[in-house]
Amino acid sequence: MEHRDYDYYEARAATVNLGEITSSPKNANTLQRLRDGDPELSHFYLGRGWENFYVDEGDDLGWLGYFVGKSECLRHLGINYLPDGEEGRAFVEGIARNQSIRSINIKNLSNDAFTSAMSVLHSLSQLEGLYIDPHDNVGLDVDGCSELRTLLESGVCKLQRLYLYRNNYIGNEGMGVLSNGLRGIGSSLKVLTLSDNSIRNEGLLAVVEALQSCTKLEELDLSHNDFSSAAAGLGSLSDWLQNSPMILKYLFLENCRISDEGLHALAEGAANHCKEIDLDRNESITATGLSYLSSSIQSDSCRVKTLFLQRIPIGNDGLEVLAQGLVGNQSLTSLYLDNDISITSTGWLAFTTALCDTSSVNNTYLSNHTICNICIEDAGETTPRDISLYLLLNKEHPQYAARCKILMKHPHLDMEPLLQWGLKFLPLAVAWFERAKPCTTLTIYDEDSDLRRLVLDESDEAFESRELTAMYEFVRGMPLEVMKSRHGLAVAAAYDEKIALIEEEYKIALEQRDRSIEQLEEEIKRLRGYYS
Repeated sequence: MEHRDYDYYEARAATVNLGEITSSPKNANTLQRLRDGDPELSHFYLGRGWENFYVDEGDDLGWLGYFVGKSECLRHLGINYLPDGEEGRAFVEGIARNQSIRSINIKNLSNDAFTSAMSVLHSLSQLEGLYIDPHDNVGLDVDGCSELRTLLESGVCKLQRLYLYRNNYIGNEGMGVLSNGLRGIGSSLKVLTLSDNSIRNEGLLAVVEALQSCTKLEELDLSHNDFSSAAAGLGSLSDWLQNSPMILKYLFLENCRISDEGLHALAEGAANHCKEIDLDRNESITATGLSYLSSSIQSDSCRVKTLFLQRIPIGNDGLEVLAQGLVGNQSLTSLYLDNDISITSTGWLAFTTALCDTSSVNNTYLSNHTICNICIEDAGETTPRDISLYLLLNKEHPQYAARCKILMKHPHLDMEPLLQWGLKFLPLAVAWFERAKPCTTLTIYDEDSDLRRLVLDESDEAFESRELTAMYEFVRGMPLEVMKSRHGLAVAAAYDEKIALIEEEYKIALEQRDRSIEQLEEEIKRLRGYYS
């Protein structure tokens, strides 16, 4: 194929017969859409399979590159095949003029074709996303990493998303080369994927070193690398997270062979500075490792909302450890566990207690009212009804969950522990009942149907009686203080009319009791006189 400059294509673009420069009607139609500026053609894929343009003998890739370069509608370009030599270079020379493409996916290219593709990226200053996935080919080696580093260091592309998948030849050495390039895009990078690149401890340390400049990072994917002996690297990652002012939205560490020691090094930083953590398929993790994670989750600093622990054989010991971490946690909403774990009554009891500890009113209040989803695949039908109820309460009525659980599990509220606060507690107690009143009208979906049912099946009269009984017992518990602090009681009564009602009913009850005693004494006297 002879070399043709831009002017050659520009002079003939309007009149060239598209059928003569393509191998199929489909390819000719694609060129027609590019030439006409079809706004619906925003994603374009070049390859030898399902793509928009199937490269075959008879296709002039110089013309294809020209029309791609002229397009103002393309946003994503996928290069799944590119021939070596002049034909491939003619294509990339054309697309170098494009100003609309925002992301490029490079897949299945030879080393020569990859070099050609990389050369064009230096001209695409508008590029935001770069995806490199060799798929069935060898992928990036150290030389390829050097080319990519040169691009990133140039400052031409302010990438926001960089995806490097399944490049097995990157390894520790390749990451050492790439780390300098990552610093070059640190101010713009939001998503970094380094999945399945044979990265170990040294490579992870190099990654973390480069991350120091990534001030806007939202997502980090290090899945499918070998971190079995990377406690130092994971500890460095944890330190970076803790010292960074940002909060990662996603941290993916699936199938990284992380050990208990590695999880210990990682847990605190990950739990306190990530919203979603994926630790699936790290089968070396045991209950010991989970205990470190559990402690971090229980911390007030925890920011994790979603935690994936599927395909980890944690057993009942692990479940109990995780349940302990839920107590007091106010961030975690979803926990995903493996369907292969064998859950016994011991494991379920640990979760039940974490969601609603009935040992005291205070412990019920301090239980977990945040988590909405404990997903154990294929275990839905065996999940105890009380756990399902608590999760539904947390999900549908988070502002009332604690009050509902207290009212459900404590029909009689023991007021004795509150006497130490004196009469000043009365307004707070009355206000609590006022805020809890909506619990009698709340509904949730029944577990066995699509119908909704009342959370608390209690009438207004029963709720009123419960409130009055609690207030009555509170007042009765400190009669001397009541007698000495009439002003305080009057203030409390003015705060809520029900307090005054309690006092009045108490007086009436005492008067009725005294009259009954007098009547009984008179009757005894009369009977004694009758029989004497």
